[in-house]
Amino acid sequence: MTHGQEGLVTRFAPSPTGRLHLGHAYAALQAHDRAAAAGGHFLLRIEDIDGTRSRPEHVAGIIEDLRWLGLDWDGEILFQSARLTAYQAALDTLQAQGLLYRCYCTRAEIAHLSAPHGPGAVYPGTCRHAAPRDDLPHAWRIDMARAAALAGPLDWHDELAGVQRADPLAAGDVVLARKDAPASYHLAVVVDDAFQRVTHIVRGRDLFEATHVHRLLQQLLGLPTPIYRHHPLLRGADGARLAKRTGAPSLASLRAAGMDGRVLADDLRAGRLPIGFTLPNA
Repeated sequence: MTHGQEGLVTRFAPSPTGRLHLGHAYAALQAHDRAAAAGGHFLLRIEDIDGTRSRPEHVAGIIEDLRWLGLDWDGEILFQSARLTAYQAALDTLQAQGLLYRCYCTRAEIAHLSAPHGPGAVYPGTCRHAAPRDDLPHAWRIDMARAAALAGPLDWHDELAGVQRADPLAAGDVVLARKDAPASYHLAVVVDDAFQRVTHIVRGRDLFEATHVHRLLQQLLGLPTPIYRHHPLLRGADGARLAKRTGAPSLASLRAAGMDGRVLADDLRAGRLPIGFTLPNA
């Protein structure tokens, strides 16, 4: 990739918990081509912070799939598993601001207590004033009301939707460090995007709501705010977005069936989708 406009940087950041599917291919192409069009940089990050589900063979599969599509990236691959001290430093900064509290709730308890909120749920703050218990496993949550008051009004620019006013309160007291992992997606992605100097975050519309939380964390941690581009999601015949957990056909299976990856990439760019797949509101 040529580097005419040195300032523009995008990234593709899959988790190595399974093989990539068509939705991943479309997302990777969107990020790659946004950088290529400006002569910028396209980076690859492996979000392998979940040690119980991440697998080395899936890392190899991601690389194989991207090469098959004809995609290359700039520089070394960044692995989240090598960034644990950076996440702890960010947690320490938030802790020093008095914004974190320990959560001892189990997943079952959270599911029972949480109020419905779109596709997920809002934690009701059960442990916000609980006495510390070092002998119990705990996650770290952010006191969103205190954090939002400290940060003040926030917004961000989305290339497809325009200027957006951030509303982190709608997400509730999200987890920033899990019981079984040193950082949550929200914290790790914000810290890593700043570390890699990502200027344009190109990702699916399913992560649009997460941007409200990410904008808040950027403000609290003194990090720059990238420009965002939340693109449409590929969907199957049932109208649901493609996902590993629902058995979306993998790129490896398409390759095994004789499909040409570079032809597939060009078709996805042109909006020519395999039979049974749609791209609503493209």
